[in-house]
Amino acid sequence: MLLARVIGNVVATQKNQRYEGTRAMLCRQITPEGEDMAYTCIALDSVNSGEGDIVIIAQEGWSASTAATGKPGAAIDSAIVGVVDYVDLLD
Repeated sequence: MLLARVIGNVVATQKNQRYEGTRAMLCRQITPEGEDMAYTCIALDSVNSGEGDIVIIAQEGWSASTAATGKPGAAIDSAIVGVVDYVDLLD
């Protein structure tokens, strides 16, 4: 799983029917302290996240596919599975 920030959305007027009703969000991985990292990915949104939200991303095909579409087998490798309220770092 990754910690990331939603930095935009991706609009696709034509897409595979397995993805109907889903939104594709552009996300940038962040450190636990909230600093941007270099890695950026597109993730299907399963929790109604929005731009600027800190999110949890599952990056495993079966889990991401099931979380985002409710159906296993769709070709998805990243899904937003949670919106983070805050990160509590332990000393």
